[in-house]
Amino acid sequence: MNQANMDVHLLLLFLVIIPFTPKLTIAPNPTCQSSCGSLQIKYPFGSGSGCGSPRFQPYVTCTPSGDQLLLATHTGSYPITSIDYKTSSLTISPQEMSTCSSMHHSSNLGLDWSSPFQLGPSTFILISCTSPTSSLTLKSTPICDPSSVHLCDSLYTCPAVVSLGLPLFPPTNTCCVYAPANFNGKGELELDELKCDGYSSVVSLGDYPTDPSHWEYGVALKYVNDVLDNSVIDGKCNSCEMSDGICGYAPPSNSFVCVCKNGYNTTVDCYNNKLYGQIEDQFWSTASFTTGKIWFGFLAGLIFCLVT
Repeated sequence: MNQANMDVHLLLLFLVIIPFTPKLTIAPNPTCQSSCGSLQIKYPFGSGSGCGSPRFQPYVTCTPSGDQLLLATHTGSYPITSIDYKTSSLTISPQEMSTCSSMHHSSNLGLDWSSPFQLGPSTFILISCTSPTSSLTLKSTPICDPSSVHLCDSLYTCPAVVSLGLPLFPPTNTCCVYAPANFNGKGELELDELKCDGYSSVVSLGDYPTDPSHWEYGVALKYVNDVLDNSVIDGKCNSCEMSDGICGYAPPSNSFVCVCKNGYNTTVDCYNNKLYGQIEDQFWSTASFTTGKIWFGFLAGLIFCLVT
């Protein structure tokens, strides 16, 4: 087969395939990442704009350095320390949250009512409160769990209590196990309203329920996928991730895209993206200068027909 015939066949093949291939667009920069620090990022979360679900992107992003995934709310930005995709839960570690080794005067912790996040099963312990905490109420309802006062006993054995202005082994009537925890009408754990200086939050007591130096600290949150997110996961995202792509969206319509490592987005998955790219590269690398003129002539003629 001579060069001219080869060029014609390649041109015809390219024209026939174009209508049936997934739509490709240049991926936004920076390209979506599959991890941030030590955490794997999967749908509905994303590393930045255009990544993951548009419902979650305003709240969860990766730092520019790529070493920390953060949850942003109206009260602050909090490091995400773990994600369990099977149970739709995550844990954050607010910097002002007290632990056995470090206790702080804390600012309010809150969640946005419009966000897809809500409090999980962690245990809040309010510390350095106005005594007696048995009188602490919200909307005339006592909030402290008297059956869990042993957690206050344990936490108050930590030497770090002195940083809150408390003596060593302070009386537990300045401590409150807030269970079940709930945020106020502003979506906040408002410490001034509760007359407490700080809080601790425990995800698990582990194998040492009386030793707070071995407790797992953090604030557990649940997240909720809506019908559209579940549809994307079942219909498109699983296929995208199996092809080593990252699920994302394309503003302003926020339609689904699969972000591939070759720098392109596709509406299907990266397997189709790779096949299309190989055909495209083969066409332009093999075609002669004459074929190029034919191709651009065809496009020019098509445009002329459409506008006249």
